[in-house]
Amino acid sequence: MGKQIPELEEQHIKFIAAQKLFFVGTATADSRINVSPKGMDSFRVLGPNRVIWLNVTGSGNETSAHIQQDGRMTVMFCAFTGKPLILRLYGQARVIHPYDADWDELFAHFPSIPGARQVFDLSVDLVQTSCGMAVPFFDYVEEREQLINWASKQGEAGIHQYWHDKNQQSLDDIPTNILDGE
Repeated sequence: MGKQIPELEEQHIKFIAAQKLFFVGTATADSRINVSPKGMDSFRVLGPNRVIWLNVTGSGNETSAHIQQDGRMTVMFCAFTGKPLILRLYGQARVIHPYDADWDELFAHFPSIPGARQVFDLSVDLVQTSCGMAVPFFDYVEEREQLINWASKQGEAGIHQYWHDKNQQSLDDIPTNILDGE
């Protein structure tokens, strides 16, 4: 059933490519634990021990704050159709902002999504599978368009103002450094 290995295998990479939803967990030693659901076309496998995902503007910015203080990250995928499976990726992550040198190279892996604010680059040191037999079946209907529509209406200046107003500090007052390059 469950298995722990040091890197992604081909069947894991295929499983990830078929998923429409993943979850990201982060925390610092002293912060609240944050678990965020993620979707859209925002996850890429770059190798057996390296994955990246694109983070778009949202109401909070916990993941960025946590990773800059404590790089630990867990990404979890669940099979909601077909054969049951839970796949977790553990490792150390770093945050890449639009003002960072690596931004253009990593952002090029994704479609242009309005409101993109960070790429997270995860060095995977442990892959864990578990049965997933208690995960219910769900049918994918479609992506939500509200966030993209909202970000498109805001424009770049509006998005930056939102970052200024809402995304500079975590719930625990940890800085996100989202505007440091301005």
